[in-house]
Formats: sequence, C-alpha cells, structure tokens
Amino acid sequence: MMTRKLFAALVFTLIAAFAVQAQKTQLTSVFDSRNIVKTNLSQPEIDKVIKAFSTKESEFFEALKRYSFHREVTIQSLGFGGQISGEYRLDSNLTILANGSRQEKILFAPISTLTDFTIGREDIEDLNGVNQFALEPSKINQYAFTFLGKEKIDELDLYVFDVAPKVMPNPKKSKERFFQGRIWVDDKDLQIVKTQGKGVPEGKNSRYAVVEIFREQIDGKYWFPTYSYANDDLIFDSAPAARIKIKIKYSDYKEAQTDVKILDDDTVVEETKPTAKPTATPSPTPKKP
Repeated sequence: MMTRKLFAALVFTLIAAFAVQAQKTQLTSVFDSRNIVKTNLSQPEIDKVIKAFSTKESEFFEALKRYSFHREVTIQSLGFGGQISGEYRLDSNLTILANGSRQEKILFAPISTLTDFTIGREDIEDLNGVNQFALEPSKINQYAFTFLGKEKIDELDLYVFDVAPKVMPNPKKSKERFFQGRIWVDDKDLQIVKTQGKGVPEGKNSRYAVVEIFREQIDGKYWFPTYSYANDDLIFDSAPAARIKIKIKYSDYKEAQTDVKILDDDTVVEETKPTAKPTATPSPTPKKP
C-alpha cells in the first residue's frame, strides 16, 4: 500500500516533471526549426559529438579565465510601438589580477531608468555564467541533450541539439543556475559556435529572456562569445507582460601573461599584463541579427 508520504512525494515528482516539460515545450516553440535537416546518427555517434564539444567547452571555460575583455551591456524595456521606456547600461573592462582572480572595472553605469522590471542578482550572474558559456563544464552530466539534426548557417555545417537540465532546481531552495535552450555545434571541429536559450529555474516573479549568443574564434583557437541579443516578452504571473531587449558586446580579448620579478630584498612580485594578440585568419561565424 502506498503511504501518504510516498504518495505526496510521487505527486510532487510528477508535478515537477510536468512543469519542466511545459517549460521546455514553451521554450522550444520560439526556435525556428524549418532549416534543420534530419540526420541519421547512431546513439554512439551522438554521444561522441556530445563528449567532444563538452571537452571543448571545458577548455574554453578555463581559457577565458586567462583573458581580459571589454563588455558593453544594454538592457531596454519597450512600450507601445516598440518605443524605449527604460534602459540599463553597464560598460566595463574585465581584467585578470596577478593572483589569477578577475576584476571588473566599471567604465560607464548611469542610473537605470527601467520601471517595468528590475535587474536582479540572477541577471548579473547570468551575464557571467549561462549568458557567456551556456554549459558550465562541472554541470555537463546534469543536462539532457536531444539531437535534432543538422543546419547550415553561412559556410558552417552545424549539429543542432536541444538542451535542458535533467532535474529542474527549486528556485526557493537552490541558487543553482542552468541553461535551457538550443546549441549549434560545428561538425568539423565539434565545438559550440552559437547558443540560444535562457537561464533557469524561473520563479513566480522572476522571468528571463531567451538570449541568442554568437561566438567568434579568438587567437585562432578559442570560440568566445562576442555578441548576445534578445527581444522577448517576460510573462509574469501577477503583473503585465514586459517587452525586453538585450544587447551585449564582448570585445578586445587579450590573454594575460604573468611575469615573475625578484627584487633586491628577494621579494617575489608577479605582474599580470596582456599579451599581444597574434594575427590569425578568423573562421566564419553565423551572421548576427
């Protein structure tokens, strides 16, 4: 006989599963799948592709820790007729200190004029997390991947996957952030060149835009994000829907190099400074909107 506790746990599990599936279905509907061509890959072949781009993501994630870059963030609320009703701006340089930690130097941050919604802690975390590298390497095994087929964008032939967390965290109990959406993987180098999705979980009063992120090859080896774009409706349970537009530009990537100097008193001093960017022929990237 099923006990009351067991029944309650089963009901909760089913509700959570339905909620994840409903959210996944709603998100999938925003993607344009018309150009995706069904491709017959065996499960071992699919697993091989997933393992390859997961390994690459780990490499890129670690490599980015050695790079300084410039970031320009513009988040706008749109009113009737697409008129801008409020704006949040943040321009900054993200540099590497001698101890390896990252420091953000704010260059421009006027007072936000947003009124339809606010920028919260999770939004800032997403800027540095799922909105930069969709799949955090330490969480790869917590994702479910669905292979959709192949799509040609410009000169690139790309594998297309839908991605979602296997278990959606409870936003009331967990601060963990995950990516949910779609990724495009180059079929030659087996690395992610484009993503589209958002950070999850969402709460009753916390909604996040679907962001499209384009990457470019930096220093001839790393695919780093260079442009993010969103134009989406935030649907709240107890408030009117809000139209949001996001543009984020990443530029001036420079790899930091630590020099060790020994002073007269035998004190060791480390200095971190950017290295010169080698000349390289950039690989083609999908066109931006």
